[in-house]
Amino acid sequence: MQAHNDIATASAPAMRYNGSHLLSVLLAAIPALALASGLCAFWLGHEQSARLLWLGGTVPVLAMLVLTIVQSLARGAFGLDIIAALAMAGAIWGGELLAGVVVALMFAGGQALEMFAQNRASSAMTALLSRVAHSAQLYQAGRVVTVPITSLSPGDRILVRPGEVLPADGVLMGEQATLDESALTGESMPVHRVAGQLLPSGIVNAGPAFDLQVSKSAQDSTYAAIVRLVEGARRSKAPMARMADRYGIAFLLLTLALAGLAWWIAQSPHRALAVLVIATPCPLILAVPVALVAGMSRCAKRGVMVKTAGSLETLATIRTVLLDKTGTLTRGEPTLARVEPKTPFSDDEFLRLAGSIGQASHHVMAQALVEEARRRGLDLVAPKDAWERAGAGVEGVVEEHRLKIGRADFVDPVAGSQELTGIPKGQAALHVSLDGHHIGRILFKDELRPDAYSTLQALRAGGIERIALITGDRRDIALDIARPLALDAVVGDATPEDKARVVRSERQNAPTMMIGDGINDAPALASADVGAALGARGAVAASQAADVIVLVDNLDRIAEALVIARRTRAIALQSMLIGMGLSLAGMVTAVLGHLDPVTGALLQEAIDLAVVLNALRALRPAAAQRVVRAR
Repeated sequence: MQAHNDIATASAPAMRYNGSHLLSVLLAAIPALALASGLCAFWLGHEQSARLLWLGGTVPVLAMLVLTIVQSLARGAFGLDIIAALAMAGAIWGGELLAGVVVALMFAGGQALEMFAQNRASSAMTALLSRVAHSAQLYQAGRVVTVPITSLSPGDRILVRPGEVLPADGVLMGEQATLDESALTGESMPVHRVAGQLLPSGIVNAGPAFDLQVSKSAQDSTYAAIVRLVEGARRSKAPMARMADRYGIAFLLLTLALAGLAWWIAQSPHRALAVLVIATPCPLILAVPVALVAGMSRCAKRGVMVKTAGSLETLATIRTVLLDKTGTLTRGEPTLARVEPKTPFSDDEFLRLAGSIGQASHHVMAQALVEEARRRGLDLVAPKDAWERAGAGVEGVVEEHRLKIGRADFVDPVAGSQELTGIPKGQAALHVSLDGHHIGRILFKDELRPDAYSTLQALRAGGIERIALITGDRRDIALDIARPLALDAVVGDATPEDKARVVRSERQNAPTMMIGDGINDAPALASADVGAALGARGAVAASQAADVIVLVDNLDRIAEALVIARRTRAIALQSMLIGMGLSLAGMVTAVLGHLDPVTGALLQEAIDLAVVLNALRALRPAAAQRVVRAR
């Protein structure tokens, strides 16, 4: 039931979110109706009725606000909403009931506006939750039966009908398939996949029916993981938003001091009330979260899932980028160059054995090996008792023989160093041992991604000062790949621990991002200020350890996300500073007696609306982002 639990866990807060939005709208409607009907009564000469209506519109909002403040204080949290409560309570106490209902409308309307803005900004992420498959068509005893996705297991063969969402990750068994991958990648055009390719859950069959062999259970599927990321992103609270709470006491004391000064100058609470009204609510608590959620939504539309708002803000500060090689800087699809079996094995038998144990590994070379074996029509056997050592290799039992594939020193620790000789420049070897005896090697060649050079250029243009390559492959291979890219440093033969150690070292000098896709990158991704995983074909462990997941197989989306993050942070700061500046100017004006409470309330409402609309600019692509996409 875990898969459904993941979806339910993600969907329940969405329902609570919609419920909260409805409550905020209803709460805003009360003072709105009270204000309108009170004004009508006042114009008709029923002043006492008007005052009662305005009081009735203020009290429910004040009561809800006081309850919220008490609950927050009980959790040890402090917010600036207390200023709004003081303004409403002061208006009631001072008999300024019209000002009180305007403040109530302003506050409740601002909350409704923030809810609407966040709902608008997170629409791209919310759309993911509507594409959930709940059942699958399973081949069983010669028939196709409908089963819940929770009953699917690796190895099951299912039928995916036209228009259906893939319920689990799996290998395409038909000759080809036409798929709509827009939910995961942001690309609107259908794509064509061929037999043997791994397909992620959550995409839609846009062509004829095909068979899929399940490779992961539903709870471990790509889509279930993305749903969990969506909900984590929704619940996140950025450091800038926490900063608003942290400095809330200082702002409150400043507000009370100015209100006290106004009272002392005018010898009347009327002017002090005007100061409280113009300070309510602080644009800091509106603009920052709206801008950050908008930026996260913008990233999601470009196929980049940012787990938390804090990760987006940290991404904007990055100055150093470290990259893995295989599958990150290179295509990640190594091409089999040559098979070199030892006697008495033939090429096909050697490849069949190696491909059988390779099925247990997520490494891109192992996947390329398996695909080549299937392309040749070799009958692969499911391995038993298989386990993988990150960055070294995988071993298991195939047809009662213990097989190992991986680095030379992993498959044969004694003869490993001798087997490293004679590897052509720019190629890498996958060694194979059978029952402890080295039986040959498979040579692969890998090429740079077509967008590697332009992506690194875009990162430099975006303010990245240092770019380094860290790989577990041999240093000579790494240097050959890195030579045309003008990198600042190259680290080869790195274990997962080495990668994490390099990341920690770089962090001492500047905010650092690590980009990778494999299991061996997970420690480094977790150690970085921002870990970015290429999740389109990467290992689950890498995606879980990362802060940013690139759902489309394009390296240039990292540069786009960096541009989005920096622009979003700039918009959030701009909105905050402009809003705070206008509020402080209004407070000073009120101290000098040039603003009455009602006018001050209307002015603050205009300020709040302006900063929220400005924050929503983060939803739109900037010119710099369009340049990155055009490269």
